[in-house]
Amino acid sequence: MTARNQNQNSGSDEDPQVMDQRKQRRMLSNRESARRSRMRKQKHLDDLINQATQLKAENSQIMTRVNIATQHYAAIESENTILRTQVMELTERLQSLNSVLHLMEEVSGMAMDIPEIPDPLLRPWQLPCPSQPIMNFQC
Repeated sequence: MTARNQNQNSGSDEDPQVMDQRKQRRMLSNRESARRSRMRKQKHLDDLINQATQLKAENSQIMTRVNIATQHYAAIESENTILRTQVMELTERLQSLNSVLHLMEEVSGMAMDIPEIPDPLLRPWQLPCPSQPIMNFQC
């Protein structure tokens, strides 16, 4: 064999070895890159799970506050209904007493100072706002 053929043969012998080393380095690099990619995906998934948990907790707190406010509203609305009924009953009593006073004034001939009873229905703009129930919503 000539020197040239020996160099080619020895070069050919090293080429597969060098190629195997490159292939191994590339495989290691790819594995490391894949490992980092899996770690990033897992971290992203963990972050999303934590965010979902936090949002569920916030939603639960908001729903609790909405339910408390709705209960408070219902209690106040009930109290307002009772107060309106009492106002109507007292107005009727006062009208009845004024009727008796007018009758006594006519019979006795004595002048009496009988105040006029304001009728809340004649001034609807002074009535409280009409009640509009708060609807409880579910998510």
